Amino acid sequence: MSLRIRERYVIGLWGALRIGAGPPGPRATPRSPILRSAVSTHWIPGIPAPTQPPPQSQSGFSLIELIVSFTILLILTTMALPIARFQVRRAREKDLRYALLDMRKAIDKYKDMCDAGKITGKMDEYCYPPTLDVLVDGVKMNNVITGLGQGSGKVRFLRRIPKDPFTGDTDWGKRSMQDDPTSSSWGGQNVFDVYSKTNDRAPDGTAYAEW
Repeated sequence: MSLRIRERYVIGLWGALRIGAGPPGPRATPRSPILRSAVSTHWIPGIPAPTQPPPQSQSGFSLIELIVSFTILLILTTMALPIARFQVRRAREKDLRYALLDMRKAIDKYKDMCDAGKITGKMDEYCYPPTLDVLVDGVKMNNVITGLGQGSGKVRFLRRIPKDPFTGDTDWGKRSMQDDPTSSSWGGQNVFDVYSKTNDRAPDGTAYAEW
């Protein structure tokens, strides 16, 4: 298309816009939105089409978005707390089982060695340890030569007294051979069994003191 034809086309388009504008008002200028819309609608080959500036992006959050986000966070936190408490309780239960098992194995080993005559026990102890500390401190073995680099001749059954994971200390409940199996008081003659002093209960309703 020649330059003269293009000029006639633009002049005719400009006249059409003025005729359809109605009563006098703001005059359309080459930079007005009306002309830009018309020119963009009737695009002439060879003339670059006008472009509109890209919309500006809005940053930040609206009030509704903040409320929804806070609500979701609150729901997730409420759901996570019971799960975390359950995991902590399960870990304590596991530690309690291991602690009771270690001490009971040590008591049984003391009993076996005393019955075999390898260590000496008192008559009223029935070959059970008098205290839990004896299992840590050790007991002198019979018919063992000591000195001259041969060692102390003692045998130990526990490295240390474990802590109760529910009470946080090493004060375990104890029962002697002479005590009632369900007794909560220790007669003091010997250590036949140990149990936790906590009053808590497992999820199935059993008391941890009965484990």
